[in-house]
Amino acid sequence: MDRTRRDRDEEGRARSARPRDGLGRPLPYGETGVERQPEGVVRTPDETVREAQRLLDAGMPFHAHEVLEDAWKSGPEEERELWRGLAQLAVGLTHGARGNSAGGARLLLRGADRIGAFTHRPYGIDVEGLGAWARSLAARLDGPVDPAAEAPRLRD
Repeated sequence: MDRTRRDRDEEGRARSARPRDGLGRPLPYGETGVERQPEGVVRTPDETVREAQRLLDAGMPFHAHEVLEDAWKSGPEEERELWRGLAQLAVGLTHGARGNSAGGARLLLRGADRIGAFTHRPYGIDVEGLGAWARSLAARLDGPVDPAAEAPRLRD
């Protein structure tokens, strides 16, 4: 029986070493991909928003999701749903850019619902505007979208 070994990271966790494209899709081994975001980076909320916006503007919502996911996992308990919702918006845009309209719409709506509880504009994040953007994009997803052209503004 021929068993292929799984790629592992330094801690021994399963982690694909395959290169990825700008939307996070795996490419064949040996291809040139887009460098992945390092995992587990602890940033200030302002640094998180700036880096996620830079990546969204560059048409890299998958990578923005990874930055937002770090904030979700490392931030204070009372803010985790904010960062989780923002990460879901980025993943929803990723799926929309990949042509997965149904999955993208579900994630956009789920993320909009999560961030909707934060009405006080934490860190200047335009949660109301982002919710409206997510609902609008979810309603019109029908095939792949240009992620840079559809990128939201996290702050107005």
